[in-house]
Amino acid sequence: MNILNKIQSKIGQLALLIDPEKTKNEEHLLELVKKAEFALVDFFFVGGSTVTRKEVESVVSKLKKNSTIPIVLFPGSSNQLSEQADALLFLNLISGRNPDFLIGHHVSCAEEVLEMNLEVIPTSYILIDGGKMTSVAYVSQTTPIPRENNSISLKTGIAGYLMGQKLTYFDAGSGALQSVPVQLIDELKKKIDTPIIVGGGIRSVEQIEQYKGAGANVIVIGNKIEENIDFLLDIATYQKSSFRAD
Repeated sequence: MNILNKIQSKIGQLALLIDPEKTKNEEHLLELVKKAEFALVDFFFVGGSTVTRKEVESVVSKLKKNSTIPIVLFPGSSNQLSEQADALLFLNLISGRNPDFLIGHHVSCAEEVLEMNLEVIPTSYILIDGGKMTSVAYVSQTTPIPRENNSISLKTGIAGYLMGQKLTYFDAGSGALQSVPVQLIDELKKKIDTPIIVGGGIRSVEQIEQYKGAGANVIVIGNKIEENIDFLLDIATYQKSSFRAD
C-alpha cells in the first residue's frame, strides 16, 4: 500500500513530526523511535522551517535504520529532500499569496524530485491562526487565516481540491496556542471527499479523539513531544483503548 492510500484508508491515524534541528542527539532520536513504536504511531513526518538538507538526510537515514514506521517528508523549503524517505508532501501553501510557496520552491526542485524514487503527494497546505506568530508563518511571509473565519478556510480547502490536490493539510503551526477548529474538519469532510491532515497546538489525547471524531485522517503531534517525550506513553494508552473500542 502506498502512503496516500494508507492515509486515505482510515481516520484517526497519528503522525509524529520530527524537526531535524531539534533532534541532533542520536540517543534522544532513538528513544523517540522506541516510544513512537510503542505508541503505535502511523507515520514519521520530517521537516522544519529552517532545516538543511544534510540534517534531513541524517534524520531520515537514522529513522530508516531503526524503525519500520513510514517516513513522510514535510518540507519547509525545496532543499529538504531525502530519497530514503517513503513519500514527499508536495506542499502548496494556498492560504498565502507568496509565490515562492505557491510555485517557486516547486520549480526549484522539480527535476530532482521527478528523478527520485519517492511517492510525491500534491498537498493543499493551509495555515490557520493559532494565537501566536509561528516559524512557518514568519519564514513563508504569509498571514494565517483567522481562526474564527471557518468560511475562508473552508473555501480555501475546496479550492485546493478543485485544483487537483490529493490531500488537505490544516496547520496552526508548531507551538500554536490554539489548534485548528474541529468544526472546520467536520465541515470540509461534508463538502468534499478529501483526506485531511491536521496539526499544530495539539497537546492532549482528548483533542486527538475530537479530530478523529470529526473525520481527520492524520493527526500530527510535534511540539508537545518535544516538551515531554512521555506524552507518547499517554498516546500508547489511548491507542490501545481505541483499538479495543473499534
